[in-house]
Order: sequence, then structure tokens, then C-alpha cells
Amino acid sequence: MCARSWNRRDLRTVAERMHQIQSFFAASVLVGLIAAPARPSQRTGAGPEASQLTSVRRTPNEELTAEEIFQKLLDHNRRREARLQGYSEVRTYVVTNRNGEVHAEETVRMEYRAPDTKSFATIREEGSRFIRGRVFKGLMDSEVEAAAGRSHRDSSITPTNYVFYPRGIEDTEECQCFVVQAVPRRKDKYLFEGTIWIDAHDFAIVKIAGHPARNPSFWIKRADFVRSYQKIGEFWLPLKDQTSVEVRIFGDKEFTIDHSHYVIDGAETSGSHVHGAAQGGAAFGARNGSD
Repeated sequence: MCARSWNRRDLRTVAERMHQIQSFFAASVLVGLIAAPARPSQRTGAGPEASQLTSVRRTPNEELTAEEIFQKLLDHNRRREARLQGYSEVRTYVVTNRNGEVHAEETVRMEYRAPDTKSFATIREEGSRFIRGRVFKGLMDSEVEAAAGRSHRDSSITPTNYVFYPRGIEDTEECQCFVVQAVPRRKDKYLFEGTIWIDAHDFAIVKIAGHPARNPSFWIKRADFVRSYQKIGEFWLPLKDQTSVEVRIFGDKEFTIDHSHYVIDGAETSGSHVHGAAQGGAAFGARNGSD
């Protein structure tokens, strides 16, 4: 059940504060972290900073630089996206406080049709209509606009926006990953600073963890996010988004989006039946050649 201890005015205020950071989530993490296919400017190198970085070990006798990793990532994303004609999924958006009390929750079905159409239909909703209207609906509207090419912000994870620093190779239970630190080239609230895990075989993003490059609002003291992906067939699709926000006066809030019940090419698959990405949380609908 949703929490009843907050009055209408409190919930309206929290919704307004969360709406102020919603634009960051929608633009930089939840919608467009990877732009595929890449524009010509995104195929260029990262500049002198990247060329001086330490290389990541590929095999005992070979090395792979950050620039090479992300070029391969973009190339693989373009090929995956070209093969993905459409899919649907069930998403559950939830905002809670530090005690786990639910302020708002909404379950929707999202459908994607290549190359640029997304639509949302509500299955169930409860809790604060302010949060559902300002935060959840705002995110969905922004995602529809970005898919249709109506968003003019370039927040893609490319050398145009970031300098990449290889941090080595990490073996998880599911796969071997390149670990790369992403440092934004400018203090922009639509960019982030953090760490990216990239599958060393598929060259697909497995997990992203970070925080906004610039605080999106005076009211937000802290905003940290994690997004994880899962592999369904040949495609890497979002598994879970988890954002922790510290709002002045109102304390800590948790915003999660769970992705499940994918249907691709008529084959329905749940997360437990696929290659799941790191389970410790989720970074955000970034395009992984898939969404």
C-alpha cells in the first residue's frame, strides 16, 4: 500500500523537486546515453586526452584503447539496431522514501517500433497523482520525443561528450567486462560522471553508475544512479534503473524502474530466462543497439 503519512502539500512539493531532476534522467540517462546509429561527429576520436590513456588488456598479447573500445561499441550498436524491428516490455515506476514507503507507483506497457516510434499504455497506477503526472509521465513523454528525434540535446556516450579512461577488466558471474571511467567534457546537467561496464565479447553496455555532471537543481543535494542491462537473444535491453536522490528538507528518495516481460519477434522472455546484467542496480533506456 502507498504511504498515507504525507499530506497533499508535501507530496506536491516532492513531485515538483523530482520534476526538476526528471529532465536530467530523461535526457541523459533514461533516454539517450548511446546514440545509434551515430552521427558523423560521433565517429571521430576523443582527442589528445584519450590517445594518452593507459590501454586495457584484451588478451595477454594485445591491447585495446578507450577510443577503440567505444568505436567498437558504436559499430556493434549500429548493427544491433539495424536488426531490431520492434519489441514491447512491461515497466514499473516506483518512488519510495528511505523506509520503503511507496509514494507513487505505475505499471505500463511500452511498445517500440523501428525506427522511431515508442508508445506507453498504463496497466496499473496508485499513489500521488502529482508524482505520477510530473515525474513518470514526464519521463515517458521525453522518451517518446527522443525516439522520434524531437530532442535536440546530444547526451550520447561518445568521444564528443566524454573523455574515457580505461580502468581494467572485471570478471562478473555473467561475463567479462571492460571497465571505463567516463569524464564529461563540460559541466552539463544532461551529462554524467561515472563508470561504464562494457561486455568484452558483444561490445554492449552492461552497467552504468554515476551522478550528474552538474547539479540539476538547488533542491537536489545528491543524485546517484545505476542502470543494468540484460541480454535477450542478441539484444541488450534495460533490466533495472535505480536512482537515489537526496532532496533538501524532504530527505532521501528512491526512484526505480523495473523492466520485464520483453517480447521480441513474438518470443516472450522474462529476466530470469535470459542473460542478466549485473544485479546490483540499474543505470538508465540508454540505447544499446536496442532501445
